[in-house]
Amino acid sequence: MNDNTASININEEVVDSDKIMQEFDRESNTRIFTGWRKHVITGLLCSFSVYMISMALLFPNATKYTKLTTFMAFILFMGYLIFPAYKAQTKKINYVPFYDIFLGLAGAAAFLYYTIMQEDIVMMSRRIGTLQIAIAFIAIILLVELVRRAVGLPIIFVAGAFIVYAAIKAFTENPDKALRNLAYGLFYDVANGLFSTPVYVCTTFIVLFIILGALLEKTGIGTFFVDLANSIAGGSVGGPAKVAVISSALEGMYSGSSVANTVGSGSITIPLMKRTGYKPHFAAAVEAAASTGGQIMPPIMGAAAFLMAEITGVPYATIAVTAILPAALYFTGIFLMIHFEAKKLGLKGLPKDAIPNFFKLVLGNGYLLLPIVILVICMNYFSAGVSACFAILASLIVSLFPKELIIKLIKRQASGKDIGRILLSFVPVVITLALWLPFGTSMMTKAVFTGMVSCFALSFITKKDSTLSPAVIIDSLHNGAKNTIGVAVACGMAGLISGVVTMTALGQLLLNTLVPVAQNSMFLALFLTMVCCIVLGMGVPTTANYVIMATITAPILIKMGIPALAAHMFVFYFGIVADITPPVALAAYAGSAIAKSNPLKTGVTATRLAIAAFIIPYMFAYNPKMLFIDAGVFDIISIIITSFIGIYAVSAGMEGHMFLKLPWWQRILTLAGGLMLIVPETITDIVGVALVALVIVIQKLSERKEKHHPPEMKLEEKAS
Repeated sequence: MNDNTASININEEVVDSDKIMQEFDRESNTRIFTGWRKHVITGLLCSFSVYMISMALLFPNATKYTKLTTFMAFILFMGYLIFPAYKAQTKKINYVPFYDIFLGLAGAAAFLYYTIMQEDIVMMSRRIGTLQIAIAFIAIILLVELVRRAVGLPIIFVAGAFIVYAAIKAFTENPDKALRNLAYGLFYDVANGLFSTPVYVCTTFIVLFIILGALLEKTGIGTFFVDLANSIAGGSVGGPAKVAVISSALEGMYSGSSVANTVGSGSITIPLMKRTGYKPHFAAAVEAAASTGGQIMPPIMGAAAFLMAEITGVPYATIAVTAILPAALYFTGIFLMIHFEAKKLGLKGLPKDAIPNFFKLVLGNGYLLLPIVILVICMNYFSAGVSACFAILASLIVSLFPKELIIKLIKRQASGKDIGRILLSFVPVVITLALWLPFGTSMMTKAVFTGMVSCFALSFITKKDSTLSPAVIIDSLHNGAKNTIGVAVACGMAGLISGVVTMTALGQLLLNTLVPVAQNSMFLALFLTMVCCIVLGMGVPTTANYVIMATITAPILIKMGIPALAAHMFVFYFGIVADITPPVALAAYAGSAIAKSNPLKTGVTATRLAIAAFIIPYMFAYNPKMLFIDAGVFDIISIIITSFIGIYAVSAGMEGHMFLKLPWWQRILTLAGGLMLIVPETITDIVGVALVALVIVIQKLSERKEKHHPPEMKLEEKAS
């Protein structure tokens, strides 16, 4: 958007993003600090971020016990200082009661005890003593309390039910060793308990991507994406809503929070949609549906996608590739429904003076995409964690570029001093390559870390003519650490649940019980899994939801013949759509707060707009080739063509409009044709294409007839 448009957004309708985030995103309910206390907290959080980057780049060979326990020690100490016991305490500035300091230190000490005594504990195995048992339960209790503060009660109720089941089983089978077995299984067993896959993945990958996302926000890439979307679709029919969809899809490449995406981009797009003529609830629903899709948009998907990679053993890069087509279909479905709604209402796009020039925008700001390009390339050669570090370095380097001086250079107006300043931006690149290339891979990660340090040093010099400054780096590290806390404690609870399922053989019991219930009906198994995911997702974060469902229901789907990756993607998708599914639809409600619309009506509309999200998982469950599993070139081309036509037809049928208003019988034919194209059979594809083609022909003929004989003319003729 140009400057005039931006000023209109700000002046006409002020959006209190922080207030909305605090209302609908529990992780935003944090204490406020000023003065020296703010500096202390900022220093602590920045130390955590630097420590995690250092562990990935400088100490990759540190023991698993050291990485996981120190990570959780940091999380508990930071969490109790930042998250108050009650929401009302957020209004008190610089207020940290002594008991929270004590609880934070106690939690950190419990985890650090494991760090220090790891060799002895490994040797003791299940023969741990009373002290170790007490420390384990103290750590778990303090984790649960922090989860209550940072995430909410629903996940505690779910985890509590699992832990109670484990306790009953332990005391029933062996009362004398029950506490010892529980403490070991839930806390000290890094393979199955609290420190199992969820926390391991959070420590190794997720935290680095969260830091990357925080840094990318500071580069201005979010504004670039909104402007880019505006230049592409702003002038088309119903342009502002299409801008919301495209910008949210692009922002999803580096951000994985539905509520944060809704509030971030929605504060601009929702008021703009309302002024264009969209009803408030529809404008909010568009942004919520599009922002929720951010978690399924590669290359940086939701945190659960990293867990999927670890659980299934499929490289994250492969998962990101398989998610491309489903994500494209999802956003296409929303885009088309918006288009048909705009056509139905007769809405136009933005005026030309409010739309930036695409080519000038890309030439002037396209370099901001470099970190994402670097990330995609690195994912093919390195681990996800190292790839994230490369992208962090790229983000820092990109932020060093003096944009105004580069423009002067292009116009041949740059002085020698200007050229020297431009060359200074490449110093971190030279340092990184100089340390890496002569010594090979043995120095690669250390070279990347040194490059980051050089960027920080240069930021003191370049802060006047670039977006990078020491304050920007510190703020990014601070936000990255702060945003990690909620995800980390949710992963900890998910680990406890996963541990119970493993140590009690509950997974096998459920498998043996539920498969007969499904009666070998794949559709029934998929439908029940969908319902469980959505209901659980109404109160449990996506990460924990995925782990629970991946542990309990995914094996059932796999046993019924669905490939593992397709089964896990099915669970992943439906855990996400809970954010827009009433009665608990946090992303939709956040959007309604911006639009000042009815929350429930917004949630229902968002669910309707995101209908593709309820269809696509069934598509790839029945036809895994849609995820490029064992698919040839012809298969992929055929799937792409039929699935996009199917989504087009379903979107038109849902909105009741194509080129003109769809009469009820055409609407039925369109929906039937679209749904047939979704079924992976040749005969259904042929019938589906025929039905959709028939409606298109009828619509085009009617449109042509209406152009030659408009309704107004007919009325005038009758009047005469």
